Amino acid sequence: MSPKPREERRANRPLREVLDDLLEHARDIARRTATMTAAERDYAQQRLEWLADEVWRAATAEAPGEPGR
Repeated sequence: MSPKPREERRANRPLREVLDDLLEHARDIARRTATMTAAERDYAQQRLEWLADEVWRAATAEAPGEPGR
């Protein structure tokens, strides 16, 4: 018996894109945190929270043909 085919991990492209943005931003913060001003840290935190909200929206979005949640 052959293994069951796995679903494509990148089937939800909008989610993948926003996750990539979130990871890129988090890595940038980690690299620059020691040299960031308080204003830059505040903005970075706000953007991180916004990106996390976008990830949540993309992850919980109704898929085509799927009943509402």
